[in-house]
Amino acid sequence: MSTQRFTYEARELLPYIDWSYFFHAWGIGGRNSLGSAAQELRSDAIALITESCCRVNALFRLCEARSDGDNIILDGTRLPLLRQQHCGEAPNLCLSDFVSPRTDRVGVFATAIEREFEASRSADDPYHNLLVQTTADRLAEAAATLLHLRVRTSPALWGYAPDEALSIEQLNREEYQGIRPAVGYPSLPDQSVIFILDSLLQLDEAGISLTTSGAMTPHAAVCGIMIAHPAARYFAVGSISDEQMDDYSRRRGIEKSHLAKYLIKNI
Repeated sequence: MSTQRFTYEARELLPYIDWSYFFHAWGIGGRNSLGSAAQELRSDAIALITESCCRVNALFRLCEARSDGDNIILDGTRLPLLRQQHCGEAPNLCLSDFVSPRTDRVGVFATAIEREFEASRSADDPYHNLLVQTTADRLAEAAATLLHLRVRTSPALWGYAPDEALSIEQLNREEYQGIRPAVGYPSLPDQSVIFILDSLLQLDEAGISLTTSGAMTPHAAVCGIMIAHPAARYFAVGSISDEQMDDYSRRRGIEKSHLAKYLIKNI
């Protein structure tokens, strides 16, 4: 399937914002998130959203897929992955475990806020700057939540859970079927695989550009994959051995010394 593009108005995304992550970015947690200061902060973010003409762009591609060891093949493109090595008697997981080795499907997605929103920062107002950035980050994530919801329930996109009827609270608790691990997160820690996903999505179609190290511009952007398996769950790869690093380097076709720059927390 070809890549599909969507645009969401910021106001449309308000119901899908998980404010707990917003407060966490400000160092506010627990009971403090119910206090007057936190609620005033939330009100300022909502005002920023409702008073702007901001939009978030999204891309989605549904790929024919199969697993091949610790790799997922996406429309013929190999996505090498890493496996846990620290779980003792429990299974050491890899994302490829949740994809059939025969015939399956996996989604590839990205969301990004339009650059004008982040450009509204002011050199003379640190509070406003942080408010803009943390709000932008939440809007990009909210767009991923809404896109994933529509992917799960709409046969035109994928529709593997057409009867899903979850509340916003249930969505935030991730009670839906499947997962959407993002590049750079614990299940998919190698930021450089974004170049593989870019070859499938053409991220510039969502206004995303990549630095030579794989960082996304605008900062408020998310890119990853969607897996539908009912048993799929998030996990942290954690520390990996030299042996796995050698194998991963071979599968990526990239020198181990170069990959080490992306996996400093895992080696």
